[in-house]
Amino acid sequence: MLKNYFKIALRHLTKNKVYAFINIAGLATGMAIALLIGIWIWDELSFDHYHENHARLGLILNTRFGSGEPVTEWGTDIPLADELRTRYAGPFKHLALTSFDNDILSTGDKKMDQAGVWTQPDLPGMLTLHMLAGSKDALKDPSSILLTATLARSLFGKADPMNKTVRIDNEWDAKVAGVYEDLPDNTLFSRFAFFLSWDKYADTHIWVKNSLTQWGNHFGVLFVELTDQADFARTDAAIRNIPAEHLKQGKEQLLLQPMDKLHLYNEFRNGHAVGGRLQFVWLFGIIGVFVLLLACINFMNLSTARSEQRAKEVGVRKSLGSLRTQLIGQFLSESVIVAFIALVLALLLAQALLPFFNQLAGKKLSILWSQPLFWLLLTGFTLFTGLISGSYPAFYLSAFDPIRVLKGTFRAGRLASLPRKVLVVVQFTVSITLAIGSLIVYRQIQFAQNRPVGYSREGLVSVLILHSPGARAQHYDALRSDLIQTGAVENMTQSSSSQTGIEHGEAGFNWKGKDPGFNPYFATIAVTHDYGKTIGWTIVAGRDFSRDFTTDSSAFVLNEAAVKQMGFKDPIGQTIQYHGGNHIITGVVKDMVMDSPYSPADPTVFFIDYNWKNYVTLRVRRDLSMREALARIEPIFKKYDPESTFNFNITDDAYARKFAAEQRIGNLAAFFTILALFISCLGLFGLASFVAEQRTKEIGIRKVLGASLFNLWGMLSKDFAILVVISCLIAIPLSSYFLSQWLQKYQYHTGLSWWIFALTGIGSLLITLSIVSYQTVRTARANPAKSLRSE
Repeated sequence: MLKNYFKIALRHLTKNKVYAFINIAGLATGMAIALLIGIWIWDELSFDHYHENHARLGLILNTRFGSGEPVTEWGTDIPLADELRTRYAGPFKHLALTSFDNDILSTGDKKMDQAGVWTQPDLPGMLTLHMLAGSKDALKDPSSILLTATLARSLFGKADPMNKTVRIDNEWDAKVAGVYEDLPDNTLFSRFAFFLSWDKYADTHIWVKNSLTQWGNHFGVLFVELTDQADFARTDAAIRNIPAEHLKQGKEQLLLQPMDKLHLYNEFRNGHAVGGRLQFVWLFGIIGVFVLLLACINFMNLSTARSEQRAKEVGVRKSLGSLRTQLIGQFLSESVIVAFIALVLALLLAQALLPFFNQLAGKKLSILWSQPLFWLLLTGFTLFTGLISGSYPAFYLSAFDPIRVLKGTFRAGRLASLPRKVLVVVQFTVSITLAIGSLIVYRQIQFAQNRPVGYSREGLVSVLILHSPGARAQHYDALRSDLIQTGAVENMTQSSSSQTGIEHGEAGFNWKGKDPGFNPYFATIAVTHDYGKTIGWTIVAGRDFSRDFTTDSSAFVLNEAAVKQMGFKDPIGQTIQYHGGNHIITGVVKDMVMDSPYSPADPTVFFIDYNWKNYVTLRVRRDLSMREALARIEPIFKKYDPESTFNFNITDDAYARKFAAEQRIGNLAAFFTILALFISCLGLFGLASFVAEQRTKEIGIRKVLGASLFNLWGMLSKDFAILVVISCLIAIPLSSYFLSQWLQKYQYHTGLSWWIFALTGIGSLLITLSIVSYQTVRTARANPAKSLRSE
């Protein structure tokens, strides 16, 4: 029986090559998209599951409450680790205070700037590190370092790295005490190439040592491992209010976030995880289901549309004794065979698209050819697709009355095309919704990118000097003079934060009229006198910092958000108490976008401090190319600190990277939209071909009676155009509702312009008419004598 089904299926496919191609190509495309989305979703859902005890690992986050929306961040109070070890040791098996940093690693003449982890000794043991040499416990010796296999090869080549020396930031030597396999990309720690001791971090960084007992200093990241008996929810409730016992200013709460949720739940509201990347998992999962549904709809439409051609086959089989269940089995087996043929093409297509897909998604995904579970799921997925796509045709065709069919009186009926029309409407509703969504995502990115930032990004270059203890961090005036003399630099400044990221914030500011219970946080940025002139900020009240006023060493310049936060109507000359000193407000600047381009500017306080400087910011001359300017600048930095690498960021590029996540999602959505439209158009092409073929004689008669080509085009195009208009009427309000909800999560967002909906609707209609027109013109231009020759 199965062999017979297989023969009939192949015979039917070879007899109707065009429709077989459309069916298989549409299914293969839909299955390839679903496969790629499935791999992407699996990578997202399994993030950090590489670690064997990932279900017991967590990160303690800190929520700061002030005015406005509470802010949840990774950094926690430095003394918290010791507090948990002594007072709350019960639920914790291990704790590790950690800091992520970029450091210069050198050996011999090799010098590399790498991202790494400074941590207490427990962390490597909490993670799954497959050691190629040495021990995970090596960080108990503060002078030890653990390296990834890739970094070890880069530093030492093929030589055995164990017990060799690596110089850190040109300050001290670390001994290689372990080498471990590189971690997979879908883990948090895959971005870091080494582990160093937290104790050494405190010894070599004075601000760390000074902060070991300071509550309210949040540059430490605290990872924990719970005992088997501990529960995340109960532990979170037990430790939540620890900071309140120690802080004199401000209000904070802790949040214990499971490591399994760090990646997908990365957005917080009022100190609780509310989602984040998880919404994209749902989004692309839904897109995958709908795109596959589009391919299945093509199969259903073409199969039922051509039902009259198989009516006699059904009648003969029924008259010879075939049961309806046997006919259903035959038609379902045909669709399953088509699905498996499509599967082969889908795998080839997915493999071919994978490099491009990885580039769009920013991942390194691969098809799991060697995994039995993958093939098991793929087989089940294909059977499901075949059964879904073939279910309606199977039950529809098997219900034909054999007597009417064989007498030649069978007609599909006026309502027979209604299910096909409904399915076409569903197809184009999905496609139009995806197209509108892609345009809105693109518009939102453009809207944020074009937002006024409050300073001039063009020509700004930021150079990290955090780990440069040499002369360039000590001789500001000499460095500035030499850089300007190169002819490539117009101005220079130093600051504690770059222009595209605020790194410090504090409470504890007091001013006249402040409510004692009101303790808001302010971003704090230490700068040199040339900061405003270099970045091009806009003074809206008062004046800029000036060397002509010695009192400016204790002056404050505020942004507009800070003035609003403090409630000053006339801020110039007002006094603010900070760290035991009085500071006069001498200027107010326009708000600058220094953090998220989708959110309002943070209330920010700028002050003069030549000792607290992490970044050099340069204004490059506009008449020079950036490449030529950097070639002149780099030797000057090498002159002042020859042991450090020239680590720079072009501000325009750093700002553009803030849109990477949304840009990536937009690109993926556009990619899926194009393929969804391709599938819909492929099905429409097949359906239009069939309709034109069925009405060949009618077209011939109308042509003989004097109908013009335009009349025939209008007659055949009208039905399809109506279906597209109905799809637009459904898709536009549907997409408007969901996209407005999506935009609301951005405080700074674009609107839903009417022309986007109009453009998408008109574009869909034009695509439909162009496809139908091809078939209409092709049929209408045929010689009517040939179409009317025989009945």
